[in-house]
Parts: sequence; C-alpha cells; structure tokens
Amino acid sequence: MNKIVALLLIFSVFSLPALGQKVKYKDLILLLDHGQYSDAESHLRKYLKENDDNPSAYIFMGITFQEKAAGEDVLKQTEKVMAHSDSAALFFDKASVIVTEKELRRNDEYYQMFSRRDPRTGEFGVKISDVKLQLETRTKAVKERKDQVRELRKHFLKAEELYAKCLSAYKSIQVKYESNNDLYLLSDDFLLADLNKLIQTFDSTVNVFNSYRSVLKQIGKTNYNQLLDLQEIIELKRDGGGAADFMVDDVKIWDYKKWAKACLETIEKVIVPLRDSQISYDISLNKLRAKLQKDSISVLADVAQLENQTLYTQLKKYDENPLPIGVYEMVKAELRYQSDLILHKPKKDTSNIGVRLSHLTEELKYISQLDSIALSLSKRDAQKDNRKYGHFITKTYGTHSVLINTINTTLEYAKREQLKKQVEWENTIQATKWAINGADSIPLFFEQSRELKYKPLVIVDEKFTIGLFFKDSLATGYIYSITPSRIPDMKVMFPVDQKSFKKRNFLATKCLSVTDIPGHVFFSLIYSESKSNEKFPVQISKIYRSDGLAWSNFFKFDWLPTEMSFSPATGELSVKVSANGESKMMVIDKNGKQVQ
Repeated sequence: MNKIVALLLIFSVFSLPALGQKVKYKDLILLLDHGQYSDAESHLRKYLKENDDNPSAYIFMGITFQEKAAGEDVLKQTEKVMAHSDSAALFFDKASVIVTEKELRRNDEYYQMFSRRDPRTGEFGVKISDVKLQLETRTKAVKERKDQVRELRKHFLKAEELYAKCLSAYKSIQVKYESNNDLYLLSDDFLLADLNKLIQTFDSTVNVFNSYRSVLKQIGKTNYNQLLDLQEIIELKRDGGGAADFMVDDVKIWDYKKWAKACLETIEKVIVPLRDSQISYDISLNKLRAKLQKDSISVLADVAQLENQTLYTQLKKYDENPLPIGVYEMVKAELRYQSDLILHKPKKDTSNIGVRLSHLTEELKYISQLDSIALSLSKRDAQKDNRKYGHFITKTYGTHSVLINTINTTLEYAKREQLKKQVEWENTIQATKWAINGADSIPLFFEQSRELKYKPLVIVDEKFTIGLFFKDSLATGYIYSITPSRIPDMKVMFPVDQKSFKKRNFLATKCLSVTDIPGHVFFSLIYSESKSNEKFPVQISKIYRSDGLAWSNFFKFDWLPTEMSFSPATGELSVKVSANGESKMMVIDKNGKQVQ
C-alpha cells in the first residue's frame, strides 16, 4: 500500500508544470518522507531557490546529498563523493542554524524523523535539542566518511604507485641479466642495493595496501573487498612482469620481497664464499708453481691432491663453462707438463727407445691439453667474462688485460712445445721401426712395396724378427732380436736354398717360428707356397741365442706346413702339414734330420 501511495505521490509531483507554477512543500514532503530523494531533488532545488527559510527543506537536501555520496563508487567517483559530502554537511549546518522551536511547533509534521518518546511523559514529540543533535551527528558522519574516502583513495593510489615502482625496479634488474645464475655471478654492491631497495618498496606497498584495507572496513559497504594474492618468481626472464589490477577482489601481485630476499641469501651464503674459494684455490696453484720453479721437482702428486670437485661443481651450478675452471685447468696442465719434463730429465738420453717414446707420448698428452685449454680460453667472450668474474680476475691477475696476456703467452708456449715434442715423437716412432746393426737397418714392419734389402717374414713385438736378406737377388735368412734400444743383441744369418727362395717369388714366401719359453732356442721354418717339382720347398733353421746357428737344412714337403711346436725334453721339432682337409705330423730331430 505504501508503494502505491509513493507512486501516486511521484506522479502528482511530476505532473506539476515545469514552469510558471510554484512547487508546494507539502507535496514534496510526502515524497521525501518516503525516501524518494533522487526523484524529489530537482523540485527541492527549485523550492529552495524560492524559499530559503525552511529548515526542513535544507535537512532533506542534506540527506539527498548524503545518500548520493553513499551510493557513489569510493574509488572511481571519489571527487563526487567528496563534493556531495561537502554539500550534505553544508545543508545540515544551514538547517541547524535556522531551525527554531517555533518552526517545530508550527510544522511538526515536517520533522517526524526526529520524533522520540519523552521518558517522563511517555508521549512522542520533537525537541529542538534532538534535531540539532541529530544534525550535528549527521554532519560529523558525513565529514568523517568524506575524510575516510579521501584517505582510502590516497592509500589505494599509493599502493598502485608503489607496486608500479616495484615492477619498474624489477624490470631494471631483469633487463641486465640473462638468468638467475647470471644475476648471481654478476652480483655486486649495486645489485645488493637494488635488491634491498626493492624489498623496502615492496614492504611499503603491502603496508599501504593494509592501511587501505583498514580504512575500507571503517567505511563499511563499498562493493570492494580486495585481497593480495602473492605470485612466486621462479625464472628471472619469465616471471615478475606485468602490471597488477588493484580493482579486482583477487589482486595478483609478484612477491618481489621473497624473490629479492632469496637472491640476497644466495649471494651472501653461496656466491661470496664461492668467490673466496676461487681465490684460495688459485693461491694454492701458485704455491705449486713456485715450488716447481724453485726446487725443480715434480708436483704431479700435489696437483692430484689439490683436485677440488666441490668447487668445480658449485661453479658449474651457476655457469656451464666457468672462466675460473678454465684458468685452473690451464695452470694445472702446465704444471703437469713441466713436472713430466723434470721426471723424465734423468732418462732423456736413454738408449731405450720404448722409454723415450713413452715419455714423449705422455709429454705430448700434457702439452696438447695445455694447448687445447689455452686456445679455448683465448676464444672466450672477454667482455662477458670481465663482468661475470671481475672479482676473480681482479684478485688473481689484477686486470683482465693481464689475464688475456697470460693466456696468449701460455698458448704460444704450448704451440712451440707441442711442435717440438711432435717432431721428437715422430722421429722416435720411426726409430722403433728399425733394428740397427752397424750400417744396416732392419725393418720391423711389413711394407712389401719398398725396395729393401731386408724383408721381414715374422715380427714378434719386442722379441725378434725373421726374414730374408737379398744381395744381388740371392737370399740369406736372418734372425735379429728386438731390443728396447733397437740394437740387436742376437743377430744371426743362415743359409737358405737359393733356387727355391728367389726375390721375385718373395710374395709366395712364408715363415713359421717357435722358441722355447726362456727364449734361448729359436726355430725358423721358411717355406714357399709355390711348388717346385710337385713339392713345397722348406728351409728349417735352429738358432741359439748364445751360440748362434746350430743348423739350417732344406726339405721338400708334399703338404704345406701349418703349425710348428718344439719339445725341450727331446729336442725334437714337430711340424704339422695339411692338404685337402687332412693333416699329418713331420718330426725333425735335434740335429735337423727328419725322423722316418
């Protein structure tokens, strides 16, 4: 029923002519009493222009502005809220000034909102004191809310501003480094200051936002209830970017404080000690260098004991190819090479070619390592290394130019030494391929294309070689021991059948050999795979290491010899011969005669 009355009242008021007819307050009061402030506002304004002595009209005008301020968005319409709050307070103050007892008695129906029961009489009525008190209370509430909205907006804007500063500060860090590890390696006092400042700014952001939340609760209903939703930064380049929307309830912001604190902790507890370890390790290597140079003694064992896999692992955690490790390895390679030279110096002129070759092989290995490492270091990005490892470079070499000069000098040294050792090694390798007997060189390799006087048929590594010596195409058998110095301590020539073993038939010539376990007795069986008069020519010789040739006899076998064995107990030589899948044994006694 009240709604129907209200609608009829609204209709009656709005049906009044817009011009030329005064607005009657008794019509407006019915509309206002029903809370239709927005509908009555224009008419109330018109009425007040013509009637400036009606306290009730001022009161309702104040309430109209108070309701407007209460219904407006505190963040998006802050200026309107402020203006309407000021207007409300102004109208309440004006009404309080002009309201009188007489006005209340004459128009008490306009002030029913202030009516209350008298505790003495029990009757309802309106008192001037109650009206003024309520007006004062409304004015205070309007002003307080205005101040709260102003403070709310200030905190809101400040939170946005501070977070924007956090974002800007983070991006200025982000753009300088390729990754989290890059940031750690390049960390310096400037970065530490930036990280601490970021933490402070983020703390301020959160504090101001909390102040905003506190004021929001004081204001009451506003349609806002924002909460911070902190997002963790994991990857420097991927995370931490993008502005936040502080208008939504779930305000997602990056947790710059947590990230910055984690960075500071890593730098303080890991990177700084790691840098100190790098310097300590370099000092240890330099002590070994001084020891080697001063005392001319090998430090190979010391270098091995100085291995620090923990340091290497920590460095590689932050960089796949750390400069300090390259420098350490260069120094260690040089120490190994120079230690090797010192160790090998007493046997530098040894006649043992095997020992010389072994030494040269090892020296070549170390000098090649040094060359490879120094070459790799010379190709590094100098500018990037200087940024990443400035502390290491400064503490160990003074300046980056000194380090570069050291690397280049080491590389030149390595190349000179490598070339020299390579030549020595190749010459020594060649020396291992020949046994030297006075002016003669006996090949210890098979190479049929070469026109050599000595043509090997059997070569047993580091023991002996058997072959044919050709002079004017006439063959003579030979056996030479293979010694470390390549100067034979056993050298025996023995006759062979000249007709059967001609130079032109050498490719068809083969040899079997056998010796006793101590290596005192040797047997040579030289045969031709080409038949002569339907038989295979065979020359068997017995040689003693100490006494030389015992005998050398010529045989003709029906089948090809395939195996040979010697029995020291009987002195007999057994030769297995085979043909067409069949085999049989030929026995030669200790004097070289075939046993029937």
